[in-house]
Amino acid sequence: MQKLTNKEEEIMQILWRLKKAFVKEVIAEIKDEQPHYNTLSTIIRNLEDKGFVSHHAYGNTHQYFPIVKMEEYRKRFMNTAIETYFNSSYKNMVSFFAEEEKISADELREILAIIEKKN
Repeated sequence: MQKLTNKEEEIMQILWRLKKAFVKEVIAEIKDEQPHYNTLSTIIRNLEDKGFVSHHAYGNTHQYFPIVKMEEYRKRFMNTAIETYFNSSYKNMVSFFAEEEKISADELREILAIIEKKN
């Protein structure tokens, strides 16, 4: 699975949420500066070339839909991030979030309870 650019990830988030959409529907969902129709169409075609989306043709118009599940991409993304930024250590990752005060002691206890329940 190829890595996506930030803009491609943004478009995939929209397609995962909408399930299927025409380019004009994707443009309507973009919160920041909206790209030109042709630019967005090119990005979506690139996603199709990378194997993330496919389309149904209705004359000259295409309705796009994701063929890679969000969960599948998230798992790959997280594994790569943990490997790259935390030396493949979940402990280092959790420590980082604790030090940055992004996770509370109560949340850590909840995580421990989940882990203990699985064992």
